[in-house]
Amino acid sequence: MNYLKSTYFYNTTAPEIQELIAEFQKEELSEQEKAIGIYLKVRDGWRYNPYQIFGQKEKFKASEIARRKEGHCLDKAILLITGLRALNIPARIHLAKVKNHIAVERLIEKLGTNELTPHGMVDVFLGGKWLKISPAFNIELCEKCNVAPLDFDGAHDSVFQEYNQEGKEFMEYLEDYGHFEDFPIDFVFKNMKEHYGPSFKTYLITA
Repeated sequence: MNYLKSTYFYNTTAPEIQELIAEFQKEELSEQEKAIGIYLKVRDGWRYNPYQIFGQKEKFKASEIARRKEGHCLDKAILLITGLRALNIPARIHLAKVKNHIAVERLIEKLGTNELTPHGMVDVFLGGKWLKISPAFNIELCEKCNVAPLDFDGAHDSVFQEYNQEGKEFMEYLEDYGHFEDFPIDFVFKNMKEHYGPSFKTYLITA
């Protein structure tokens, strides 16, 4: 498997991606420092929006996502993977089913459930091992939900906040779908249709 290559979705050579990584293309920065820098930039530079899922394949290209100011966890994972690959750091998407326990009223109203699937994370290869990281929740959202933002130290997994600052359950992982070399768009849509049922049609942005 080649977790460095540019693909239709992870289009590393696009001008938008080159602009994204420009500040991290310095010889004095280590791989870990580059990975941490791009992680924080994607985590906080794009507001998390779980209600925005596009139905068109081209909307999942990293260069398209880079032009927007917010994104679903899948969008942010794609953008981070592409930035990492453009920095010559191996990365791949990792998918799971999760349950949110805080600020779920709108989710339940729109989707009929507080279980989100597939949740997009990132596997990054650093220091001779694969690490799991999740750039979904921007710092402003974490502050609003009274949850500590997910930091990444370049050496350990950073995947979810199990509890908020008051000890209340925040996020729970229900099922692990594993990792994929490229963005598995067919699997993603099939998974959503099976999980959300009739709500899936109203979930998608098709215009």
